[in-house]
Amino acid sequence: MGKLKAIIFDVDGTLADTEKDGHLAACNEAFERMGFDIRWTWEEFKELLKIPGNARRMRLALSTRTSHSGAEIDRIVPELFAIKKEIYLKRVGDLPLRPGVARIIREAIDRGVRLAIVSVSDEEQIRALLKAQLPGALERVDPILGKQSGEKNSALYAHCVEKLACDASEVLVIEDSEKGFKAAKGAGLRCAMVYNDYTKGEDFSGAELVVRSLECLDLDLLEKLCLD
Repeated sequence: MGKLKAIIFDVDGTLADTEKDGHLAACNEAFERMGFDIRWTWEEFKELLKIPGNARRMRLALSTRTSHSGAEIDRIVPELFAIKKEIYLKRVGDLPLRPGVARIIREAIDRGVRLAIVSVSDEEQIRALLKAQLPGALERVDPILGKQSGEKNSALYAHCVEKLACDASEVLVIEDSEKGFKAAKGAGLRCAMVYNDYTKGEDFSGAELVVRSLECLDLDLLEKLCLD
């Protein structure tokens, strides 16, 4: 076995293309169900992705596009998010993994490389996506640190490494965004940046690898490029 002992994945935009057909569609349907005349376009939603978490994005929309008071919004947002989550969970079977992801995860499992998640997404949503798109892999992904584990920052990445019982030099993070990259880099971790249509052009300077897709990579090449 080589130097690579664990991989930490981000979820939305990294493991799978969840944003447009998953989160955006579910948010818009939740707004409609609760009677709000709010329909985000994909262009609007891409800008909102700079704000971590759909509950925060929904809160911002209610505060700027309705006349509700802060106290009313505090009451509405949990219900709105619960509806959005229910809708999203029904859609996870239709959300495609990004190219190469399934193969890298299978290779990691076969080689005994540990797998973990650090994400701003709700942990139930993360587990549902893994169960739907990567049958058999869910039980091998531990820890899963999502929204319920706190802010996605360097401390959360460091906590994940501690739970993995690995040295930082043995861990590779696979991320898609500058924000996630900076959080991982702040914890002293090596990073492979797999950008997408809405994170292309962000500042990934200092990353070990920047690519459009994992499709042409395997685990040995990732290890060689990022950990050697």
